[in-house]
Amino acid sequence: MEGGGRPSVVQAVLLVASTTLTALVYFVYQGKARVARGLEGARRVQLDGDLRAVLLEAPGRCVPYAVIEGVVRSVKETLSSQFVENCKGVVQRLTLQEHKMVWNRTTHLWNDYEKIIHQRTNTTPFDLVPQEEGAGVTVRVMKPLDATKLSLETVYEKFHPSVQSFTDVIGHYISGERPKGIQETEQMLKVGTALTGVGELVLDSTTIKLQPPKQGMPYYLSTMDFDSLLQKQESNVRFWKILTVLFGFATCAVLFFVLRKQYRHQRERRHLKQMQDEFRQAQERLMRERNAEGGETLRNACVVCLSNTKSCVFLECGHICSCTGCYQALPEPKKCPMCRQAISRLVPLYNS
Repeated sequence: MEGGGRPSVVQAVLLVASTTLTALVYFVYQGKARVARGLEGARRVQLDGDLRAVLLEAPGRCVPYAVIEGVVRSVKETLSSQFVENCKGVVQRLTLQEHKMVWNRTTHLWNDYEKIIHQRTNTTPFDLVPQEEGAGVTVRVMKPLDATKLSLETVYEKFHPSVQSFTDVIGHYISGERPKGIQETEQMLKVGTALTGVGELVLDSTTIKLQPPKQGMPYYLSTMDFDSLLQKQESNVRFWKILTVLFGFATCAVLFFVLRKQYRHQRERRHLKQMQDEFRQAQERLMRERNAEGGETLRNACVVCLSNTKSCVFLECGHICSCTGCYQALPEPKKCPMCRQAISRLVPLYNS
């Protein structure tokens, strides 16, 4: 602790950092918990003939947060894979990703570095239809790229390694970057994929639409079933909850350490003030006795007990003010009763 009982700079920084991290982790946990509660409260509807009647009875012909499961079917022409024959889909994402090694001047190690240099996503309108043929009910999926969880299947992936000459290798060592190659990837949402949609379900004229919700809840288009999606979100919530508790305990521990140090400092100050008051009272009593009796003041009396003779010298301050017994009774760390300077060593005093 610094003077005046204030925490040191290190302690203050540590307390502020731990408190900030705890608040940040708790904020993330609250967001995850809100999403999990929203998923638990989402209304599960069936993709059957009763769906239109359910929406007609709902306020504004809308279910604000609904869960629906179906199979992907293209409305117009499907998208064909550029690399795989007879692979049709409704969402296609082509990605070129650069892989290279970058020299870290701090750790003196080569680290992997990845960077997307080009990405293109193509979409075509599609519906969710029942798995059983002939039901005649479809749900149009709107803005699929806005989905938080858009499950795309990787249908093609190829890595093109970089061809390097000896001169290139030397230049890479000088520049601190070594290209490894380009990875080409194609991902698609195939026609016929079983999909779970979570969002706002609305009846617009004669078309039933699934679109991003307006309450700020996440929009899901996932190949997982709803129960698995909910379990994954709840597991995520438990992880952030445990992290919040751990950071909270760490913050409490730092706060307890700072308060304990401050309490000990205040206790030492109170003890010192008590000793000073006792010393002042003893001096006043001695003066009163001297004036009453007319006797001579004991010049060599110990300033602590006022009964024994001064018998030691305190170094480094050099004060001769105490007897050996009172020196041994001083609390640790021992300080001079006169100037409060730390006593490094004691020299006995002999009177001839």
